[in-house]
Amino acid sequence: MSKETIASVIEAEGEELRKLAGRIDCDTVQKLINWIVGHPQKNLFFTGCGTSGTAAQKIVHTLRVVNQPAFYINPSDAVHGSIGVVGEGDMVVFVSKGGGTKELVAFLENVRAKNAYVVAVTENAGSTIAKAADLTLLVRIDCEPDDFNMLATASTLAVISVFDAVAIHVARATGFSKKDFLENHPSGAVGERLLAEVR
Repeated sequence: MSKETIASVIEAEGEELRKLAGRIDCDTVQKLINWIVGHPQKNLFFTGCGTSGTAAQKIVHTLRVVNQPAFYINPSDAVHGSIGVVGEGDMVVFVSKGGGTKELVAFLENVRAKNAYVVAVTENAGSTIAKAADLTLLVRIDCEPDDFNMLATASTLAVISVFDAVAIHVARATGFSKKDFLENHPSGAVGERLLAEVR
């Protein structure tokens, strides 16, 4: 494999993110940010299958770092009782590229019955999950960089990128400080740098 081949994949993914920055519905993203900031006593739950599930877990981690109570719901556990953790007024974000993932659809109505605020993160506005959601955030790319245009790579980065923006704006809106950062992240190179800067 040549350096050019490796670079082409990275460049293709970067190009998809660049196009996403121009097409993302910022009003919808702002509504999501406003909800999080405006409901500090409520929990945020994310769920997804496969690569979308991995993206959801990364998003949860980032939000926790900036002091937001975020949690991942495993879809296979959800239908065996774990959605009992969801309370009225909590937010549940369903991450599904196609919006019809059967493992997620299986407990979608149960979440709605709890009067939770349902968010769909998908490419498909006409999908089952999008139609059932209180808020739909469309995150769409034109092409995955693999030979079959199927491997969830650029699309996964796109979802994570949008929620990186959400986390950063929530941190700014809530006055998240370097001292807060240090309390949450005391270890590693980040912790060492924060310790030196805070003290």
